[in-house]
Amino acid sequence: MGTSTVKDIAEKLNLSVATVSRAINNKEYVKEETRQRVLQALKEYNYVPNEIARSLKLQSTKTVAVIVPDICEAFFGKIIKGIERTIAYREYSIIVADTDEKKENEKRYLDMLFQKRIDALVFATVDLSGDYVKNYFSSFPIVFIDNIPELEDVDCVVIDNAKASRMAVEYLIERGHREIAVIIGSVKETTGYARREGYLDTLKQYEIPVDPDLIQYGNYKEDAGYRCMETLLKQRKEHPFTAVYVTCEMMTFGAIKAIHARGLRIPEDISLVGFDIQDRAKLIFPSITTVRQPESVIGRKVGELLLKRLDEKDSGKHTSEKILLEPYMEEGESVKPINGR
Repeated sequence: MGTSTVKDIAEKLNLSVATVSRAINNKEYVKEETRQRVLQALKEYNYVPNEIARSLKLQSTKTVAVIVPDICEAFFGKIIKGIERTIAYREYSIIVADTDEKKENEKRYLDMLFQKRIDALVFATVDLSGDYVKNYFSSFPIVFIDNIPELEDVDCVVIDNAKASRMAVEYLIERGHREIAVIIGSVKETTGYARREGYLDTLKQYEIPVDPDLIQYGNYKEDAGYRCMETLLKQRKEHPFTAVYVTCEMMTFGAIKAIHARGLRIPEDISLVGFDIQDRAKLIFPSITTVRQPESVIGRKVGELLLKRLDEKDSGKHTSEKILLEPYMEEGESVKPINGR
């Protein structure tokens, strides 16, 4: 069966388009008998609202866009679910764009979403200059997650990434480890930079010398984690380490594969702390000690901030907010205490 429009329904019931429209939108000046006839006809003739016409009338598409660098990461999926749960009661829907970590894709999606007249945007950018996205600040509210561009007066919801690294490195130090390698994402991004600084500051605090060869840089992908771990293992005699801290989920999985490929065991041969490892089914053995981000809380806070900005949109005034949330440790079996600790 095909779909029907308001005009189709009106013709079938021998009513005016205005009367049918008022009945659909529960307006006054419609007899209850007529309203019930219209509602029954909507079901019978498979009426589908014309969202384009409604959007033009309301000056709103009731759509929030989310741009992320990698939709395959469970971290972003849980945030998106948290956002959706928070804004759904206001009848907003979500569309998602995946940039594959490419700045040119960010620009393309920003232009496309502007043309689609989205109401608001959640943005995990890889272009920290913010040169392109700032062109849209006056078009719709934008809340940044994960990475924060080098711009003033932006709304964002992030965790304390430096503290996350301090927690991970202190966890290892407290268990006797002093030779600690690290695999970090791009320090051109705020997350990578802050996580590296947390690692370096903690070593300094505990008066542990920094070996630059124990610091490897990847691009947040699994193959980068494998490559970085291979490099660390190849030079392990010259630059020994007993533990490695990997600062993102996908690179952690790559590092684990590289360790196993060398015939080494976790934690017997190498202790490991990951970042945001998602393993609800408990399929990873041994279970990985990991720093965690409160993804659902991030999503809820983003949703609340979006709604606040949408309500303020016509007032033309708001003060930007940076919401900083706390990371936490989730203990597994991937760290072996040494030296009697």
